[in-house]
Amino acid sequence: MLTPEKFGRALAAAVGLLLAAVALAPLIGSSPISLERAFQGESPDAEILFDIRLTRTLLAAAAGGALALAGVIFQALLRDALATPFTLGVSNGAALGAVVAICFGWGTVGELSALGLAAMVGALAVMGAVLKIASEGRRMSSFTLLLTGVTINSICMAAILFLHSSAGFIQSFAIVRWLMGGIDSPRPATLAAVGAGVLVALGLTMAKAKDLNLLAVGEDWALTRGTDVRALMRFCFVLGSFLTAVITAMTGPIGFIGLITPHALRMVVGADHRLLVPASFCVGGAFLVVCDTAARTMMAPAEIPVGVITSMLGGPFFIWLLRSRRARVWL
Repeated sequence: MLTPEKFGRALAAAVGLLLAAVALAPLIGSSPISLERAFQGESPDAEILFDIRLTRTLLAAAAGGALALAGVIFQALLRDALATPFTLGVSNGAALGAVVAICFGWGTVGELSALGLAAMVGALAVMGAVLKIASEGRRMSSFTLLLTGVTINSICMAAILFLHSSAGFIQSFAIVRWLMGGIDSPRPATLAAVGAGVLVALGLTMAKAKDLNLLAVGEDWALTRGTDVRALMRFCFVLGSFLTAVITAMTGPIGFIGLITPHALRMVVGADHRLLVPASFCVGGAFLVVCDTAARTMMAPAEIPVGVITSMLGGPFFIWLLRSRRARVWL
């Protein structure tokens, strides 16, 4: 049972972890800086700390938190512990839009210009298609959503592979680099817009936490408890897809955060979404900040795509989670 004391301690620990990661990450880098000079506004220390490292760290925190939040939403929506922000095809829709933009020379990697807008259009088109197909008939079900999403996911991936095989050398390199996922220092206005949108999504999800608890048990169970299941499923799908679309358009696909973060926290804090939602957001944000810090420092001045780091860490960690969970079941 979730007591106020347990809720307070767990949430404080998650928030503290996120704040510690955001505070320490800008101090780490291949170029040493003086904090005194930076806070006095002296160049280049101020530019390195505030314009490059801090903005990048804040974007990593927002992206990691949003992907973890989307993972929680989709796992409750589909009642599938293996559901991720990419399960229903929105991520591949964004990827297809970005690949089209790269092939036609509409934008450059790392800029939220034509490339980012094309990724958003692709993600929103897939979201609309999945919602339209899954809504046919009298009742929307998680099973129909899953089948529709997986099908459109495969179609988008086939289109990406076709465009990649037809692209030139420079375009092919740009496509591969974008599909690996990466975080760059955004403009302040872009960072503010993304941060505000993610925080609003977090607040909306927390407001639906009790309904998510019912939906995670089953659609019939939620229906008998007075929940408008159809409206709730639409809400969850649109909100989770929106988060995935925005972050994928900004960073490219970054995997495993939306899968392993909710899993790990369920083992620690339980499955109550009143705590799982904010804790996943904070821990997911901290995890991506740490991964991005490693990505930009391990082989400096070269950078490793952060999506590679999350996969290298997330894959073995998830296998360990499954093994430890199975061991506890047998014990």
